Amino acid sequence: MFSYLSPEQRVPADHPLRPIRTMVDVVLKGLSRSFGRLYIDWGRPSIAPEKLLRALLLQVLYTIRSERMLMEQLEYNLLFRWFVGLNVDEPVWVPTVFSKNRGRLLNGDIAEKFFQQVLKQARANDLLSHEHFSVDGTLIEAWASQKSFQRKDQGRTPPPEDPGNPTIDFRGEERRNDTHASTTDPEARLARKSGGHESKLAYCGNVLIENRNGLVVDTELVLCSGTAERDAALADQFPDFFLHQQIHQSQPGLTN
Repeated sequence: MFSYLSPEQRVPADHPLRPIRTMVDVVLKGLSRSFGRLYIDWGRPSIAPEKLLRALLLQVLYTIRSERMLMEQLEYNLLFRWFVGLNVDEPVWVPTVFSKNRGRLLNGDIAEKFFQQVLKQARANDLLSHEHFSVDGTLIEAWASQKSFQRKDQGRTPPPEDPGNPTIDFRGEERRNDTHASTTDPEARLARKSGGHESKLAYCGNVLIENRNGLVVDTELVLCSGTAERDAALADQFPDFFLHQQIHQSQPGLTN
């Protein structure tokens, strides 16, 4: 079966991904030099970083749970193929190869540079203000089992009958972050959202939001504490955003 319509023609003119793709193309053009320094001149061809970043953005926008499911969507979803820049007959990447290349981008701070370039566009259009903001926090569950949360002064015990999944009874034991720690993720803290929720080993993810236009302008991942959001709201945790805003407002001809 032959088709004379390209994916570009299949996507409606008013689809919300169109303006997003235009913004992304501007950002990726500015990051071309950073992409060139990431890859060596020998070895097997890698995934183009521009396409990889577009695919990761789709994963966030459409809440795709795993990279394997993302690759499955790219196999048959013409909208996704158009956004990423894949031809209809172009093969999709192996999920493990995609994951390795994603890690390479994150280690090269490309994700942070991508985010800052998007903010640069918002700042140029006067969409940001340092006077109207809020901080929203959430718990990000750690990849550590509750069974690994043990007393710090506890000595090594003989291996149980099932070392991979030992039987541990926490009934009647008071577990606290100052006396206990995870043996697999020592930095994770036992926390809960409210009194009616169970406690989990987690980290605190804070998001700084500009309230006038509802834009996320900065993020951070910190250790859980009872005052994490309040501490972040004092701007000590988000210096880059406010520094950029002060520089922007000090330039002639620019207004807040």
